[in-house]
Amino acid sequence: MENQVEATDAALKLIAEIVEDHGPVMFHQSGGCCDGSSPMCYALGDLIIADHDVKLGEIGGAPFYIGGDQYEVWKHTRLIIDVVEGKGGMFSLDNGRGKRFLTRSEICSVP
Repeated sequence: MENQVEATDAALKLIAEIVEDHGPVMFHQSGGCCDGSSPMCYALGDLIIADHDVKLGEIGGAPFYIGGDQYEVWKHTRLIIDVVEGKGGMFSLDNGRGKRFLTRSEICSVP
């Protein structure tokens, strides 16, 4: 599948706001730990992408990655990045804006 991630209009608007403040960004789908399973937004290059990370596609011009182990569990899922009110992840650039990114999903077929 060429693009397993998409963004709602609200998410695209928030990405544009963050890019205006910080320049180009990238996303990594967190697998848990401190910030749960939130999509994390970083300045492009601030997170080192590991060999096992999988690029799912791009949203708002930003590359979107997921950890390899989590990809194996979610590989038949399309991620839909949305925005809700709340505090963003501790290290994510959506933090402090009164809204945060949220991952929704739907099952899809992957060849």
